[in-house]
Amino acid sequence: MKSVEEIYNEMMAAYAQATGTEAAASGDLAVRMYAMAAQVFALYVQCEWVERQCFPQTAEGTCLDRHAQLRGLERREATAAEGVLRFTVDTAADQDREIPSGTVCMTAGLVRFETVEDGVLQAGITQADVRARALEPGSAGNVAAGTILTMAVAPVGVSRCTNPEAFSGGTDQEDDETLRARVLETYRRMPNGANAAFYQQGALSFDEVVAATVIPRPRGVGTVDVVVATVSGAPGAELLEELTAYFEARREIAVEVQVRAPTMKEVAVSVQVAAAANKDAEQVRTAVESALRTWFDGHRLGENVLRAKLGDLIYAVEGVENYQLISPETDVVVAADELPQLSGLTVEAMA
Repeated sequence: MKSVEEIYNEMMAAYAQATGTEAAASGDLAVRMYAMAAQVFALYVQCEWVERQCFPQTAEGTCLDRHAQLRGLERREATAAEGVLRFTVDTAADQDREIPSGTVCMTAGLVRFETVEDGVLQAGITQADVRARALEPGSAGNVAAGTILTMAVAPVGVSRCTNPEAFSGGTDQEDDETLRARVLETYRRMPNGANAAFYQQGALSFDEVVAATVIPRPRGVGTVDVVVATVSGAPGAELLEELTAYFEARREIAVEVQVRAPTMKEVAVSVQVAAAANKDAEQVRTAVESALRTWFDGHRLGENVLRAKLGDLIYAVEGVENYQLISPETDVVVAADELPQLSGLTVEAMA
């Protein structure tokens, strides 16, 4: 694309050729010419932007969303992490204590969570578990167990709070590159009402579904299995029923379609981490645990668990100076209808 100076020089040369005289560089005409050159440059910039937005390979933002809509796709919105908060008292009371819905608890990093149901700390009991979700959607809500320790306003009589298990399921809004890859995939694998692309793209049109694989002829000719996963892993019964009804209305004649949850492939991960000298070792280990837990979600359907990938995740955590991956000892091979799931996670200080 031409610069403002190039456009200005061309305009001045054209003026000199047409009139036989050259405009003074400091004159009023030169100033007007430069202002016009700047406007022409702005038109060049606008034209280049329009050209980029015309094609899904280069479109951005809202324009990419419109390309996606033409292919029956939509950008995935951010989702909030969910889990359980545990409220504790030092001494059991002789009457029930209410924990109202909307009670807010926080991590040291001020990531906030609120209860989504009314809870009751029953008389004679020192703790109660209440379902909760992150106030802000996004992956920041995926926190490790034992990291939520502060209450914004403590319910009457409640002394402490924590999360006995990690919060999970939080995802950020789909970025342009991820959406672009999905849009371009619909061009590379055109659904025809009978092939695997038809079933896979149909399943992925549901917001809750983040990954889907198609198993042809699992029970003989004329049978198809559609295996789907959500961010949290296995889909619920309601989602499976919706997908089954969707494909029943669109399947080929004499084809039996079964929509099912993936088989869980348990993977135990153990890692030792050395923190950089200027970093808090405990916080670094917590961040490593959070990164690994977040990675093991529904997107991993049918993907092998590679030691190299786990190492990349660990080393990418800010503050990690060195690490040693103890387990798995080898890459974990995963079948197309299997979903890797953490069966255990240990993050320790490196000796």
